[in-house]
Amino acid sequence: MTGFRTKAIACLAIATSVQAGVCASPAFADKIANKIAVFAFLDKVTARISTKAIPLNTTVQFGSLKVTPRACFSRPATEQPQTTTFVEVIDQKLDGTSQQIFSGWMLAQSPGLNAVEHPVYDVWLTDCQKPTGAVAAIAKALAPTDPAAPDSADLTDPVAPDAVPVKKHRFKRQ
Repeated sequence: MTGFRTKAIACLAIATSVQAGVCASPAFADKIANKIAVFAFLDKVTARISTKAIPLNTTVQFGSLKVTPRACFSRPATEQPQTTTFVEVIDQKLDGTSQQIFSGWMLAQSPGLNAVEHPVYDVWLTDCQKPTGAVAAIAKALAPTDPAAPDSADLTDPVAPDAVPVKKHRFKRQ
C-alpha cells in the first residue's frame, strides 16, 4: 500500500509542477523596442560632457560628429539590464568631406566594448526611452490616471513614524 501512495504522490507532484511551469524550459523576456536613444558625449578638449536624447533615424550633431541611432532595445525591469542600440557616427571634416567612423551596436552596460574611436570626442549609449508597441500600451494602462493619487505599489514601512522608538545618544565633552 505504501508503494501505491508514493507513486500517487510522485505523479501528483509531477503533474502540479508541469502545470505550474516548473519543468518547462526557462522563458526569456523579449526585448523592448524604444523610440529614443540617450547618448552621452564627451569633448576631450574642454572636458564637457553632454547628454542628448535622440529619436530613432534622426541625426544630431555634436561638434564635428553626426550621430544617427537606427534601433534601440532594452529589457523589462524584471530582467538583467541590457540596453543596446544600432548607431551610425559620421565625422564631418573641415574640408567639407565626411567619413563614417562607426557603424554598429553599442551596449550601455559595456561602453568600452564598441566605442567610437575619435581623437576629440567620445560617444556612448546610456539609456533607451519611450517603448513602442504592446509594452507602451501596458505601461500606459498601468499608469495612475490621477498624478496626485498614491502609488498602489508603495513599499514604505507600514509602521507609523511616531511608533518607532528613537534612541538619543549623549556625548560628554572632555
